[in-house]
Amino acid sequence: LPAVEVDPQRIEQILSNLISNALRYTPAGGQIEVTLTRQPRQVSLQIHDSGPGIPAESLGMVFERFYRADKSRSRAEGGSGLGLAIARQLAEAHGGTLTAANHPQGGAVFTLTLPVRAEKPA
Repeated sequence: LPAVEVDPQRIEQILSNLISNALRYTPAGGQIEVTLTRQPRQVSLQIHDSGPGIPAESLGMVFERFYRADKSRSRAEGGSGLGLAIARQLAEAHGGTLTAANHPQGGAVFTLTLPVRAEKPA
């Protein structure tokens, strides 16, 4: 894969949030798949879990501050609702994107896309 120019601590923060969420929502015996792909001028990382997915009515709101799709979870168990909002802002600060979707075969899939580092002229 080509090089991307990132702040390692901030990318770690994004990945930590996405993987923590995947672990939280994947049932025992389930799986989490992480895939890296190259696209023209960008690199994409997908995290797909085998959990229940994101309720359709919540899909457009998961990146909003303080939004939690599972209202039955306590803040101690379900987080503050800030992690995905911050993760998206960090992705955008790197010139990238962070999206959420439900996978056709079940589970949630989050896609982080970052631009490839520009080649310096020789």
